[in-house]
Amino acid sequence: MPTPAESAVEIAQSLIRCPSVTPLDEGALDALARPLAAAGFACERLRFSEDGTPDVDNLVARIGSGAPHLCFAGHTDVVPPGDTSLWSHPPFAADIADGRLYGRGASDMKGAIACFAAAAIDYVSARNGIVPGTISLLVTGDEEGPAINGTKKVLAWMEETGLTPDHCLVGEPSNSTVLGETIKIGRRGSLTGHLTVTGQQGHVAYPHLAANPVKGIVSALARLYDTPLDSGSTHFSPSNFEVTSIDVGNPATNVIPVRAEARFNIRFNDNHEAGTLKAMLSDSIAATLANTELGFTLDFAPHGDAFLTKPGALDRLLSQAVAEFTGKTPALSTSGGTSDARFIKDYCPVVEFGLTTETIHKTDENAALADLETLTAIYRRFIARYFETFGDGASGDNDGR
Repeated sequence: MPTPAESAVEIAQSLIRCPSVTPLDEGALDALARPLAAAGFACERLRFSEDGTPDVDNLVARIGSGAPHLCFAGHTDVVPPGDTSLWSHPPFAADIADGRLYGRGASDMKGAIACFAAAAIDYVSARNGIVPGTISLLVTGDEEGPAINGTKKVLAWMEETGLTPDHCLVGEPSNSTVLGETIKIGRRGSLTGHLTVTGQQGHVAYPHLAANPVKGIVSALARLYDTPLDSGSTHFSPSNFEVTSIDVGNPATNVIPVRAEARFNIRFNDNHEAGTLKAMLSDSIAATLANTELGFTLDFAPHGDAFLTKPGALDRLLSQAVAEFTGKTPALSTSGGTSDARFIKDYCPVVEFGLTTETIHKTDENAALADLETLTAIYRRFIARYFETFGDGASGDNDGR
């Protein structure tokens, strides 16, 4: 009988061999459901649709009933491999070489899904199929894409069917270089904007007869860059404003254009909400362009606010398991980009811990076999301690929303 670590590698290989580039599934959810179903998990496939976005397959696998309910969340979809000729191992072959498992998704995040599945199966087996509560896996195929028909809709379905988790662990890669460095307890918010400044077209030799929108947009963006949003907060780094593109679309060198456009993104901490940031941006741009002949419009994409899971019993249990198997005390962090934890936090406390970010989205993405073994052991211990802490009448200090 394979050890949990050996099972994790086998499951990870079966997942990697499915070329599940968003939004395709290509058999990935079936590859995960098979070992879970064999261990007694009830596996339900959920397919969601919405106009203008691709249909997405999702999986909810669960065993046990009632509280406490520990959910593991992850995604089997991956980013494209790019030029496959640049890979030293085919991106979907799941080759093992020099103590590493190669393939797209090895670190982000099929490896972590496999580790949790193996850990949960071992826990259930050791208890002869009896769970003092509920263990579930929420696995989507829509995290690397629009994130419309995935985790958000699965959570709504779970709430409607009485399966809302009490706590959640997301297996996103959370460590920069070494397993055990970091547990994520929150994420900054993200706000993307599109600024258009309009003026009056004219000849560059007669600027007094025109109104140059380029000058206006550069001044407006410079003002936003030069005005710090904040100096950070207890658990968050300072918010940052970054311009991602400036476009004029003017092929002529002797014509002042009529329009200039810019796109930008703000990653913001818990000092702000998206609504107040939008108002601040509009006021700043309006003040910059006051007393000019320039006009502007400012549009925003859908956004996510910052969130924090208050440090407490959940991250302590995970930290203890991490320290036991790595010898490290992980830092509690809110750094990095976004994840599906931004949806989960509306239903229950959520923390994130997975493999390293060193090779994610890169050519030759890989995960060390030693890390897969250690992560499986961490998850296995965390599951056991979770039910010891929150089950059978026990209580923790962050066991509510």
